[in-house]
Amino acid sequence: MVIISDASMEVTEEKNKYSIIVPTYNERLNIALIIYLIFKHLSNVNFEVIVVDDGSPDGTQDIVKQLQQVYGEDRILLRARPKKLGLGTAYMHGLKHASGNFVVIMDADLSHHPKYLPSFIRRQMETGASIVTGTRYVKDGGVHGWNLMRKLTSRGANVLAHTLLWPGVSDLTGSFRLYRKSVLQDVISSCVSKGYVFQMEMIVRASRKGYHIEEVPITFVDRVYGSSKLGGSEIVEYLKGLVYLLVTT
Repeated sequence: MVIISDASMEVTEEKNKYSIIVPTYNERLNIALIIYLIFKHLSNVNFEVIVVDDGSPDGTQDIVKQLQQVYGEDRILLRARPKKLGLGTAYMHGLKHASGNFVVIMDADLSHHPKYLPSFIRRQMETGASIVTGTRYVKDGGVHGWNLMRKLTSRGANVLAHTLLWPGVSDLTGSFRLYRKSVLQDVISSCVSKGYVFQMEMIVRASRKGYHIEEVPITFVDRVYGSSKLGGSEIVEYLKGLVYLLVTT
């Protein structure tokens, strides 16, 4: 369990604000719990949650509006879009509305547990890093709920990317990260990917630009409610993106 002293958290609260961008599509069963857990684990931190919903037909936006009544519209921002437009553009959309000087990106499906957020903040405070990224592939990190084939696929994708790109981080495809807002704005402006390969392009370009990147071990938990949005087309896009980054970075 990560423990942050009251004194250090008071300094964080006074000086920093964290904008947590959570893209959603059909996350009605998860969004209330992820919001509750964020508030639970960041009780002494100045933050806002920006939900970028891509026209979910399951009523996700209705749940978010109810949460706004509980936590306040200044703490829960709903910035909806009419349809699915890609993960990368969802972060760009959320970034436009972020008022914090730090930005967290995380999934809504509970695969990224908010209990790790204090350790992200602690690591950034201790090191002055521009980016803190969660990783499954170091000591104390891992994956829960995947079958052997999915684990091998994910591990193989990371090994392939490391062999070709040498990015300097252990988990290229992870999407649980803390950025300085100015760094995210700089890096995101140079990215062209729109789908799942977006995360890989972001961290590779940040590394090439010389930004200080730190890692925090996390356990990735497969979604409990809803269905995965990763399919064959995303895997093909990943391979295309890998070739693109090899040529352009």
